[in-house]
This record gives sequence, C-alpha cells and structure tokens, in this order.
Amino acid sequence: MKLVCLALLAAFLAVAKGALLSPATAETGTPKVALSIEIDGAIGPATARLVKDGLAAASERRAEVVILRLNTPGGLATSMREIIADVLASPVPVVGYVAPSGGHAASAGTYILYATHVAAMAPGTNLGAATPVEIGAPFPGLPSGEDGNKDTTGKDEKNSAPSTPPKDAMSAKATNDAVALIRSLAELHGRNADWGEKAVREAASLSANAALDQRVIDLVVPDMNGLLQSIDGRKVEIAGSTRSLQTKGLPVETFEPGWLIRLLAVITDPNIAILLMIVGIYGIIFEFMSPGAVAPGVIGTISLLLGLYALNLLPIDYTGLALMLLGIGFLIVEAFNPTVVLGVGGLAAFLLGAAMLFRVQAPGYQLSWTIMAVAAALMAGLFLLTGRYLWSARKNPVRVGAQAMRGGTAEILDWSEHSGHVLAQGERWRAQSDEMLGIGDEVEIADVKDLTLTVRRRRTSLGEPP
Repeated sequence: MKLVCLALLAAFLAVAKGALLSPATAETGTPKVALSIEIDGAIGPATARLVKDGLAAASERRAEVVILRLNTPGGLATSMREIIADVLASPVPVVGYVAPSGGHAASAGTYILYATHVAAMAPGTNLGAATPVEIGAPFPGLPSGEDGNKDTTGKDEKNSAPSTPPKDAMSAKATNDAVALIRSLAELHGRNADWGEKAVREAASLSANAALDQRVIDLVVPDMNGLLQSIDGRKVEIAGSTRSLQTKGLPVETFEPGWLIRLLAVITDPNIAILLMIVGIYGIIFEFMSPGAVAPGVIGTISLLLGLYALNLLPIDYTGLALMLLGIGFLIVEAFNPTVVLGVGGLAAFLLGAAMLFRVQAPGYQLSWTIMAVAAALMAGLFLLTGRYLWSARKNPVRVGAQAMRGGTAEILDWSEHSGHVLAQGERWRAQSDEMLGIGDEVEIADVKDLTLTVRRRRTSLGEPP
C-alpha cells in the first residue's frame, strides 16, 4: 500500500511539473530562447560570417527562433547571397525584423527580409531600393526624365511608345538575375512578388504600414517583446515540414560577434585593406634596408598578408590591383635609383589602379579618394626623401674599395730600391714607387692595382717635399 501511494505521489509531481513548465521547455526539459542577430551597417564578408555563426549557434542551442534585426543601407551582392543561402538552409525559423524606428532595410537588406520565414518591421522604418549597383549603367525599366512618366510595362504614358532597350547587356543581365531572385523568395514565402520586382527595376521603397498593406511583410510591431507575442502560434515551413512557433514569453539573447568577425569587419573596408598593403610593403622595404631590425619585417609581413586576405574576400578588378602593385614597384625602384620618370609613372599607375580596383559602388564599400591621395602623397614623399638621400650620398667621398684608398697615407715598413711593404688602414700591403724611400717614411697612396699599392712621397700644399 505504501509503494502504491509513493508511485501516485511521484506521478502527481511529474504532471504538476509539466503543467508549470512553458510549452518551450516541456519537450526538452531545457529552457528555450530567441536568439537575436543584429545586422547594423553595410553588409559584407563579416556580416555573412556573423549570420552563419549565429545560425549555427542557434541550431546547437535548439533555439525556438532566430530574430535577424536589420538596419542596413545594403552591401555586397556576394555576401547577401551567402546570408540568403544560410537563412533558407537554417533548421531554426528565422524572423526578419527591421528596427529600430528610423532604420531601414535597403538594397541587399530587402532581399534578406524577403528570404526570412516571417518578415516584420517597426513603425517608422522602410525598405526597398533594391536595384543592383555593382554595374554603374542605366537599368531596364528605371524611370527616366523629370516626371518619371514611364510605367512598369516599359511603355511611355504620353505616346505609348516602347521604352528604349538597355544599351548595356551586363546591366540587363544583373537586373534580370536580381528580379528572378527576389520573385523566387517572394513565391517561397507567399509575399508580393510584383512589388519585389518593382523594387529592383524602379528602386521603389515602402514604409512599414504600406509594406504591410501590400503583403510585402507580415507584421508591424513596435519592439522585440511585441514581435514574440505576435508570432506565437504562427505556422512556418521548415525543411519541407510545417512548424508552429512557440515564442510567447521567450527570453531574447543577442549573439555577440567573436574577435575574428570584428577583425573581418575592420580589414574588409577597402580603404583599410589598401593601407594595410602599403604598410606591409614599406615594412618589408625598411627590413631590407636595415637587416636585423626585425620589427619592420614582422609588422610588414602581417599587414601585407591581412591586406591581401581582405582583398581576396572583396569583389575586386585584378587589373586595378596589378596596376597598384606596379606603381608601388616603380616608386621603390625610384627610391633607390632616382630617374623622375619612374616616380611619376608609379604615382600614375597607383592612382589609376585605385580607380579601377573595386567593381562595386555598394554602401560602405567605396574607395575614399581622400585616403588614396594621402597614401599617394606619403609614397611620393618617401621616394623623394630617399632619392635625395641617395643623391647626396653619391657626392660624398667613396669609403670602400680601391677608390677609398687613393689619397690616403701609409707608413714604410721595409723597402728595397723601388718596392717594399707599407702599413695602410691597419693592414700590410705590397707597394712600389719610382722614388727612393726609407723605413718609417710616411707616403701617399697614388693608385691601387690588384693587391699592390703605388705610393709617392707626401707633398705639401705648395707641391714641395715636406
């Protein structure tokens, strides 16, 4: 009887515990969370790495949902596609949330928002302007003229004439590819595909409430807690199966980027990458000029490798990179062998290469001409300073070799008729002379041939023997 009572008591406690646990903890016995990943600023390689690591951490922790908070002007198309691929492959539902108020999800941010399982915006935010900007040419369907009197069908409202076809085939290919991507994402999650195409072709934008009215997003909520309350019970498609979100009352944890992501965010700035390469090359040059200094060589090598790694992650034109390296090479040669022509050519090649280096005009990834001008001025100053030093060194007396010994003094050690041995510069030399000399005489070195010195008696300033 006692055993039966104990069993009933244990069963009652188990049921009571299950009732007290939230639905998110009853299944696994561990509390679940909503993991927040913040994309704040331009989208690039560091952002793609942040999202990948965050989604992996959410999967390991069995998070109920991932909230991708967006406030971005756009960024690189390559990084955007990496993020979209990771979001679509995530086993954890991803909620896109444009916040805080005053923020936006422009350009690449619009595509990412379309890729999320649930799209939400805070009041006072906007999205759109998703026209590709990696190729700087007119895009098909983009309104032209001051009135903007062309509609999306490509016909002029005034005369119903067909719009002019794009002159740049690459522009048309980039735009059509972007349209296909955003339409496929819209169809995947049941959103407004026509407006997505309009955002690409016409750079259209929407406010939060307008986006909700046109079925571009699913919710407009003021804060994160309201978002979790609103999506509780919503069904989403994950890996081909329907899943009901249980987000009510979930704690929100922010995924913090590690040191590698922070480093990537710094060095993948094109201006920082170029400066790292310049510092690296100068460090190696100084190490060669002063062997054994160690510090310039170590700093230079690390900086050069970091700069090359950063450029490898960015969409660059390798012709521009080759021109920049050629210009730096010309300036190095100019520093050691001043010719002026190499210096001017090196500066021109460096500036032309900088202009051609980056193929994109994405926000946050534009080359600063101010920084490039400063870099060019520093390089010009370096080769002018080094050239002046070398030019002055050429005028100084030679201090090594046979030329350095001419005009020097020596002391006769032993002598027989017209030859003997002398002490010059602390060493014993074989010597010859047309004059009769004696032991201990101080003579002047007139010439050096092979290992034999030609000497003569020292003379005064008036040309007479002392």
